[in-house]
Amino acid sequence: MPTNPIAASGTFSIQGRAIHRLGFGAMRITGPGVWGPPSDIPGCLAVLRKAVEMGVDFIDTADSYGPEVSESLIAEALHPYGDVVIATKAGFTRQGPNSWAPVGRPEYLRQQCEMSLRRLKVEAIDLFQLHRIDPLVPREEQFGLLADLLAEGKVKAVGLSEVSVDEIRAANDVVPISTVQNLYNLTNRQSESVLDHCETEGIGFIPWFPMAAGELTRPGGAVDTVAAETGATHAQVALAWLLRRSKVMLPIPGTSSVAHVEENCRAAEVSLTDDQFEALEGTAP
Repeated sequence: MPTNPIAASGTFSIQGRAIHRLGFGAMRITGPGVWGPPSDIPGCLAVLRKAVEMGVDFIDTADSYGPEVSESLIAEALHPYGDVVIATKAGFTRQGPNSWAPVGRPEYLRQQCEMSLRRLKVEAIDLFQLHRIDPLVPREEQFGLLADLLAEGKVKAVGLSEVSVDEIRAANDVVPISTVQNLYNLTNRQSESVLDHCETEGIGFIPWFPMAAGELTRPGGAVDTVAAETGATHAQVALAWLLRRSKVMLPIPGTSSVAHVEENCRAAEVSLTDDQFEALEGTAP
């Protein structure tokens, strides 16, 4: 059994740095409601190390995960990172479990960048993403701060999260956008136009909540049928569909379980036939 299944996912380049397209999302290595530390810190450290052992070289986190917890655990488990690209986000404040509020004032975003640099123990953040555009702050000011951080060498690449095509274009007028992270999966394709734009422009598309398949996993459903045909799990089928859907797709499934991270990584090895892909594609709501 290959020890580096992630290699089968192919690669994508972020500002000249190639990463494998199947990464790891580090939101779930925190406490309930993405608040506080996890109940099993050694287990979560093991999950991070197992992901890298399986070939993952793209890990996505945010200062608001915990807050601060996810970044700190990543540094504890993996620093120095070698070839692993660490992407983080800023722009959300936390008031408690499952509570999120956007703050996009430039001075706040700069402070959060500096704190992420400290927690991750790096001199420059590989990919720094605006977690949300704050509607109370002119978006050009938020984009301008990202441009400043890039020019200063504090970040190596810039991304956005939960944005429209218009917002991507507006941001690109101020700072080069390398990635976009929007909700996207088999059962929620509301960002289809954004994905199409990213394909056209060569922008990486990071689908969050990538494995949701809902009713499609019921006995006889599209995902269940393909899983039976391929010998893959439902989660692996959902990820395999994303990887085939677009060459700019960068899924980041997350988990706090070593067994699940192994399962998710092996989704890169699941090969869908044209008929299987079309059957899944045709399930769009």
